Amino acid sequence: MKISIVTLFPEMFVGPLGTSIIGRAVENGKIDLNIVHLRDFARDERGTVDEPPFGGGPGMVLQAGPLIDAVDSIGELSEQAGTGKPHVVLMSAQGAPLAHRRAQELSELQAMTIICGHYEGVDERFIELRVDEEISIGDFVLTGGEIPAMAVTDAVARLIPGVLGDDDSSKHDSFAPGSDSLLEGPVYTRPAKFQGLEVPKILLSGDHAKIEAWRRRQALRRTEERRPDLLNDWPANE
Repeated sequence: MKISIVTLFPEMFVGPLGTSIIGRAVENGKIDLNIVHLRDFARDERGTVDEPPFGGGPGMVLQAGPLIDAVDSIGELSEQAGTGKPHVVLMSAQGAPLAHRRAQELSELQAMTIICGHYEGVDERFIELRVDEEISIGDFVLTGGEIPAMAVTDAVARLIPGVLGDDDSSKHDSFAPGSDSLLEGPVYTRPAKFQGLEVPKILLSGDHAKIEAWRRRQALRRTEERRPDLLNDWPANE
């Protein structure tokens, strides 16, 4: 999958997306990650990509022209490479909240371009002309779209086959399809006793059927305690 990220601050992505699982996926060719500097598409020698909003008001607005040029350039290269026209996502506090199901759908794309919003936003005409979808990572506002873009990239990339060491790992995630939308219950590892706290004996029993039943009960209990809203559509026979 080819993921392109258009940003005013490309240096922010070097560490977070260049290490750990995502970094290895890039090295192994599972992900083609392309960080694009928006100022490279400025239409004047000063590198201008933002202007004050029409009608007055605080802050600056990213211009439609440089954004469209950046997206079109990425699209041309993507089509030449045979990955087709990228799906264009704008990170925006006004977007739909990202859910696991949507991340799974995005992971099945061949190419995606993520736009990092900044300042007071982007010219609405860019959204109308090029953006396929707006995504938010929560009901709060950050200084820019870079951190949300990293979050979306991570959430999507880890679902691409071969990115995780064990592809079955993501099938047991909280919110994953088939997980009944339950949160994951508690997990433990060695030592069996730590600072007076012991691992539940059932996990040491070797009885896999009982262990799975215990894990399901714990998942339901944790969901009831922390995210009862997830149980609104819980089957009546549960």
